[in-house]
Amino acid sequence: MKITYHESDDILHIELLSGMIVRDVSLNWNVNVGYTSDGVGEITILEAKQAGFFPLILDGDMDKMLERKAA
Repeated sequence: MKITYHESDDILHIELLSGMIVRDVSLNWNVNVGYTSDGVGEITILEAKQAGFFPLILDGDMDKMLERKAA
């Protein structure tokens, strides 16, 4: 897995599987999922920080998640 955040454009890109993307699906205006032949290959989120998806909290710490939502 590779996670890249492009600060100047506020884009979060999460690569889950390497390989050629065979299908793209837009979940809404700012979230796109790219599928490889083996499953979900990548997720791209536009305006990630503004939408609350960045910074990422991956450790499952509920207190941190609640603090971020309250801010």
